[in-house]
Amino acid sequence: MKRVLIVILVIVIIAFIAIQFIRPLKNSGQEIAEHQITNKYQVPEEVDKLLKVSCYDCHSNTSHYPWYSNVQPIAWILEDHILEGKDELNFSTFLNYPIWRQYKKFKEIGKEVKEDEMPLTSYTFLHRDAVLSADQKLLIQNWAAKTMKEMETEYPAEQLVKPK
Repeated sequence: MKRVLIVILVIVIIAFIAIQFIRPLKNSGQEIAEHQITNKYQVPEEVDKLLKVSCYDCHSNTSHYPWYSNVQPIAWILEDHILEGKDELNFSTFLNYPIWRQYKKFKEIGKEVKEDEMPLTSYTFLHRDAVLSADQKLLIQNWAAKTMKEMETEYPAEQLVKPK
């Protein structure tokens, strides 16, 4: 029985070492200024800083990777979170979205922050600087609501809803 456990342990160690060579691509895409949210919408400096610290690692084309992102299978998990986050909202390509989706994203930003759904607990557990205080959450919510109001005055109502 002891011999079987040793063989299993050796196999696990060899597998762990082997998977270190299977690496996902890093999210270090290009930032194209004309597609970024800040190119069209006014993002106050304080809100911009909060978004960059608490959101951009998963919701932009440029993520900052900690040391542990070089260890598998952690890198695969991070890649999945980043791909899922960018699919849902990408501040780097925000202006590529149709107007109705931009409007919807502002609504979702306010809601997600208010309901403590973003940033994810799994992210803030390791990135303590990404934890938002009540005042910071309110700042983001107010910015999102203000931007929505500005969009409502700029665009006809039918452009702010998803076409059927």
